[in-house]
Amino acid sequence: MSTLTVQLGERSYPIHIGRGLLHRAGEFLKERGIAQKSPLLIVSDEHTASFYLATLESNLQKSGYKTESFVVKPGETSKSLAVFEQVITAAIQGGLDRHSAVIALGGGVVGDLAGFVAASYMRGVKFVQIPTTILAHDSSVGGKVGINHPLAKNMIGAFHQPELVLYDVDTLSTLPPREVSAGLAEMIKHGLIWDANFAYWCRDHAADLLALDAAALEYGLEKGCSVKAEVVSRDERENDLRAILNLGHTIGHAIEAIAGYGEFLHGEAISIGMVGSALLGVKLGADPALVEVTRDMLSSLRLPTSLPAHLDTDRLLEAMMHDKKFKEGSITFVVPRSIGRVEVVKDIPVSDIRQVIEQLKEEA
Repeated sequence: MSTLTVQLGERSYPIHIGRGLLHRAGEFLKERGIAQKSPLLIVSDEHTASFYLATLESNLQKSGYKTESFVVKPGETSKSLAVFEQVITAAIQGGLDRHSAVIALGGGVVGDLAGFVAASYMRGVKFVQIPTTILAHDSSVGGKVGINHPLAKNMIGAFHQPELVLYDVDTLSTLPPREVSAGLAEMIKHGLIWDANFAYWCRDHAADLLALDAAALEYGLEKGCSVKAEVVSRDERENDLRAILNLGHTIGHAIEAIAGYGEFLHGEAISIGMVGSALLGVKLGADPALVEVTRDMLSSLRLPTSLPAHLDTDRLLEAMMHDKKFKEGSITFVVPRSIGRVEVVKDIPVSDIRQVIEQLKEEA
């Protein structure tokens, strides 16, 4: 097991990465001082719960905890106000109090939803992240929690840091291939924004990562989490530096929104968005080879790099205008200058974004 720490003073917390950690969950919760007398609420999705919920409940109960659980449908549609209300109802009916904790067992959707429940219930209770997807190595760290609105992704939410992140690599063995690739989009993103050597490592070890090789996964997850932890430790609430973590997300979120949170997995949409960001980088003066190298890296992980023609450009732009980064006719964008180095650029004209969208379609 390896352990990283998100440095936030008194609210610092560990990220444990290793194998077999689900069977030690109670031990880790006790270490973090999570009360045994107050009920815990485990939030999971149907797919994850079928594999791992019973194991987690059994371990926690043997450790002296009382557990309640609530299982949602897989996918972005569960990040809604309606499902949020259902989970809050389950917390009330389960007798959760101010000393209880909400545990997210699943991918990014479950983590965002359960975290927002924890942030809201009784004005905030403790929260534990147990990610079971590669994608969630990004979303489980940093305390951004929330739900979607039909018009915009992640528009409703809060900053609510977990008590710990428990990353059992064994849980990744049940991921379907498409989910593996989608998760690796966020892994290589950390290299693209922070560490060129890591980005090239992801490309060069793509076959091992796609095959879920344990050694490659543990190394990649530790590197990705370490970048996220470093950025969050420096800028918890996205006043400046943390915005770089949004590489590819402005276009990606718009793709998800107009496609109905179903046609594309999150990592697939972000992959297309990162190519769009590279195109914008070239437009602003970066080496033209940046686009080809970015496409090559993402393609090696079996990720999409172009935009289907049926997605309407005007609707994509309209979705971006509902994004939190839109202001007065222009958009703030994370723009790569080279592999491993990005810049937050304000006041990108919408006309430039339109051109990038059309370029993404031309490559399809």
